[in-house]
Amino acid sequence: MRDLKRSLQREGLFRELKKRRYYEKPSVKRKRKQSEAEKRRRKALRYKRRDRD
Repeated sequence: MRDLKRSLQREGLFRELKKRRYYEKPSVKRKRKQSEAEKRRRKALRYKRRDRD
């Protein structure tokens, strides 16, 4: 059971279920996706800079 839960969490299933629990307006969805993309870009830059040093 623990292995199943861990694998589902790694795949992002619980996060997806939480997001789909309530209706999200398209404008809110777009804004959330933009902020998530920005977070990913910053994280990638952070790791890239660390590798360079």
